[in-house]
Order: sequence, then C-alpha cells, then structure tokens
Amino acid sequence: MTADLRIPGVTVLERGWLSSNNVVLHAKGAGLGSASARKQAMVVDTGHISHAAQTLALLEAALSGDELVGIANTHLHSDHCGGNAAVSAKFKVPIWIPPGEFDAALAWDDSGLSFADTGQLAERFLPAGRLMPGSHLPPPFDQWQIHAAPGHDPASIILFELGSRTVISADALWENGFGIVFPELNGRDAFGEVEDSLDLIERLRPTLVIPGHGSPFVDVADALARARERLRYFRREPIRHAVHAAKALLVFHLMEVGGLDRTALIHWALQTPVYQRMWALVAGGSAAGGALSASEWVGQLADALLRAGHLSLKGNASGVNVLTAS
Repeated sequence: MTADLRIPGVTVLERGWLSSNNVVLHAKGAGLGSASARKQAMVVDTGHISHAAQTLALLEAALSGDELVGIANTHLHSDHCGGNAAVSAKFKVPIWIPPGEFDAALAWDDSGLSFADTGQLAERFLPAGRLMPGSHLPPPFDQWQIHAAPGHDPASIILFELGSRTVISADALWENGFGIVFPELNGRDAFGEVEDSLDLIERLRPTLVIPGHGSPFVDVADALARARERLRYFRREPIRHAVHAAKALLVFHLMEVGGLDRTALIHWALQTPVYQRMWALVAGGSAAGGALSASEWVGQLADALLRAGHLSLKGNASGVNVLTAS
C-alpha cells in the first residue's frame, strides 16, 4: 500500500489485487448536507469485504482529520464495493453508484448484480444516489466529471478532473491492459464498448491515470497502445479471453477464501454460473476443449496456474494439500 500525493487534493491508497485501489478526494466548502467546518472528503471505491477492517484503518489515516461525507463506486464488482457497508456504517455517509446498477443494488437483486453469477462475496448496502454520466460528482467535488465507460462492466463509469487532467479509470484502463470483459462471457458483443472507452480516455487527454489496480501512471499513450493490442488479440481469439477470465477468477476466489483443495476448487467452479458459460464457449470453440469434461478443464486451468507460479500447493493443519494464490 502506498499513498500517492502527486495531485493536490487526492490521496491514492494502492491495494493488492483482491481489493481495488481506494481514491480519497479532499475538497473545501460545504456539500452533501454537512454542516461541519472541516475539509470534506469522498472515497472512490472501497475494496473487498475481506479487507474491510484494513480499508477502515487506511481510510482513517488518509483522512487526516478531514470529514468523510460520501462513497462513490465506479462499478459494483466485489473488489470495488465490498467495503461499502463497513465504511458507510462507520462514517454514516451515503453511497453513490452508477445508475445502471442502482435498482438492482437497492433491491439487492442477485440476477441484476454480479456477485452470485461470479461466485464472489459481498455485503449488502443501500445506495443513496446515482452517478449520472454527463454530470459531475456532488459538491464540493463537482470538478470531477462523470463519464460512462462500459466494456468491463456495462454500468461502469470513470471520473475526470480537468484542472489536473486526471482520470480515475477503474478497470477501463490499467497500465498493462484492462479488466475482464464480463459481458462477452454472457454472449454480448462488448469488445466494441472496451474500444469506445479507450477512445474516450484518449479524447480526455489525461496526463495522469489512477487505475483500479496498480500504481498511478503518466505514460498514458503507451498504456492505451498496450490495451488496444490486447483488445485486438482477444477479438481475434475470443476463446483466449474466456480462458484468461477463467484463470483470473480462480485466482481471485482463492484470494477470497484463503485456499481450497483441488476437488473443492473444481466443485466451486462447476457450481458458478459464469464458469458454465465459459466452459460452453471453450468446449464449443476448440477441438481441445471438446475432448475434455468441464471438471477436467478446470483442473487443467489450475495446473497451468501452478506451473506459472500464480498458485501454490501447500499442506494445511489437517495435512490436506490446498491451492492458494501466490
């Protein structure tokens, strides 16, 4: 974890891959109904539920006496909104989310949210407001523009501050790529939306990008070029995208739960709806996939991750060998 202070009024709490980065915006002036004379702050994204206690401690330190008055989410994946409930309860602040996920979050509708579909963990929270693309964050943070950036998630947004030319890009752009294109795994053509979001970031001409994962970076043109090359590859080889997503979600789940034996990991994957769809894509799109059962395919993914060093095999207290994220 590092705090980035390259822009006045912004603190970046860089987290690991289980939790997204947390971006704390500091501003002067009254807003969001606060009567306090203290400087106000809003946090963008709150990390994973299993890191909630750490998020609270990091946030408390980053505030340095400022008053937290709100939470904003770029999208509602578990690594970006898992701390919402804990942060909102501690600081008694409202939660602002993209409009495309507002009704589902309000009702906590599993069919409209991604948690059940991807087998991830999240604690229920109540959203208070919508972050409407084409508008701004609420005062006193209204120097930050809200832009729709679908692709990784249909409802995802990014934030842009004109004065410093800073983009909070979430998973639309990383220094070396972008997030899994989940709508593609649902049978929807979303690679074009990824391209549109990359084009949007280029048009904004940022000089600094704060990604959802990894360190802030200034080599924006190079990052866009790498992302576009990766996108071209996935468009040519959509099965490769499904395999990449399947591996990434295996690692993420093991980070969530701490470790599982091979049988339990395969069972989890086979019971998770997104894996059923990924398996259908792989089995229907390649001769190699068609020669395997779904359980054999997941086992091969785990073996490949072990060989690459992304997973480790360790004995637990009961003498059972478990797979853990390296």
